Parts: sequence; C-alpha cells; structure tokens
Amino acid sequence: MIVTILVTVLVVLLLLALALAAASVRILREYERGVVFRLGRLLDQKGPGVVLLIPFVDRLVRVSLRTVTQQIPPQEVITRDNVPARVTAVTYFHVVDPNRSVVEVQDVLAATSQIAQTTLRSVLGKAELDTLLAERERLNEDLQKIIDDQTEPWGIKVTAVEIKDVEIPEDMQHAIARQAEAERERRAKIINAEGEFQAAAKLSEAADVISRNPVTIQLRYLQTLLEIGSEQNSTIVFPLPIDLIGSLTRALGAQASASGNGAGDHTVTAS
Repeated sequence: MIVTILVTVLVVLLLLALALAAASVRILREYERGVVFRLGRLLDQKGPGVVLLIPFVDRLVRVSLRTVTQQIPPQEVITRDNVPARVTAVTYFHVVDPNRSVVEVQDVLAATSQIAQTTLRSVLGKAELDTLLAERERLNEDLQKIIDDQTEPWGIKVTAVEIKDVEIPEDMQHAIARQAEAERERRAKIINAEGEFQAAAKLSEAADVISRNPVTIQLRYLQTLLEIGSEQNSTIVFPLPIDLIGSLTRALGAQASASGNGAGDHTVTAS
C-alpha cells in the first residue's frame, strides 16, 4: 500500500516537473524574437534559440521579423480632375523593433493596413488621372515614405508600396483610347510633314546643282528613259528637254540661213 502511494506521488511529481519545464522553456526560430513580460513589466527581448521563463510569472509574445506582404483592399478614389477610380495596392513591411510592435500598438498588422488605406486615398486623391496612370513609380515612393513615417513609432519599417491595379469607368476608357489614337495620328502627320520638308529641301539642292550645268538635265532624262525601259512598258512617252528642242531649232535656223545665202551667190545678172 505504501509502495503504491509512493509510486503515485513520484508520477505526480514527474508530471508536474514536465509541466513546469514545458511552461518555462521556449524555442524561437531564427526569424523570431520573444517579447517577455514579467508580472506585466517589459524585459529585454529574447531569442533566437532556447529561452527560459519563470513559470506563471513570465509571459512571452512571439514576434516575426520576416517581411509581410499585405494587400490593401480596393479603395474608391476621386482624382484631382474628378475622375472616379478603383485602386488596389500592396505593401511590404517588417518589424525592426519587436518591443515597440507589441507595446505601442494593439494589432500591428491591422493598424498598418488601416494607415495604408487612408494614405492611399489621401495621396491619390491629390493626383490627376494621367499622373495616376503614367507616374506610378513616383506615387509609390510617396506612399512608401508617408506610410513608413506613420508606422515608425510602432517599430515597423515599410520597404515598398506598389499600386497594383487601377480601374476606371468604361466611358473614360473609351475617351483615353480616342485620345491615344488622336495622339498617334498627330505624330504620323508630323513625321509625314517632316519627310516632305526634307524631300523638298533635297529637291531644291538638286535643282541648284542642275542649274549650274544644263547638260545634267539631259543625262537625267536618259537615266529616266533607262528606268522606264526596264519595266517593260508597252508604250513610252518621253518628253524632250526644252534645251534640246531649242538647240535643234537654232541649228535648223542656221542651216536655212546658210542655204539662203548660198542661193544668192549663184544669181546671174543679164547684161
């Protein structure tokens, strides 16, 4: 009977020892830190590795130091030029001071999410639609800086904020498409006008070169005839140069004048 009681007592003591050991020993991973409270008083942070606690006296709160990726719920935003938009974004942050992340704020994840939502509406509400669509990188930097400044007292470091998607009304999408099409047409007309201007300038230079030597225009006519002949056209209409016609006219006129003078020389006068 006594032996049975002793065995029972030993078993109970062993179980109590195991319970105390389980309550006094914590193992923290490399990316974890432990915020320890002793009778409600904050102690130095612990970890990583094995952490020994006083049972029923110390309380440990685990804090992860890994980067948290938190998606900001879609926010209805009115831009500066009164265009409604639905914007979603994502924030990247991590804990740099475990003590403050536990002591200064009740729920650090929820608080960071709320700060991100209000900051997103505030910053994007001051931007125009074109800025929201074309200058996301600058807006991301502004959002990151503002959110980081507001969460710094909580021991949080915001590393990045990315605007994920921007949804605008369908009629506004059509208007933007028409604007882009008009811009492309404007650029095409400008390029075409610049090409015509350059071509006209080159033709003017070519005309100046040809005007110095009239024979050049005749060579150009011959070259044109060669190009037309290579295309195997059935009929070729080739205009004669004015200079060539003028030369032929002058030559024929000179020949006719010479013939008239020769006939006068052979006239016989009767005595």
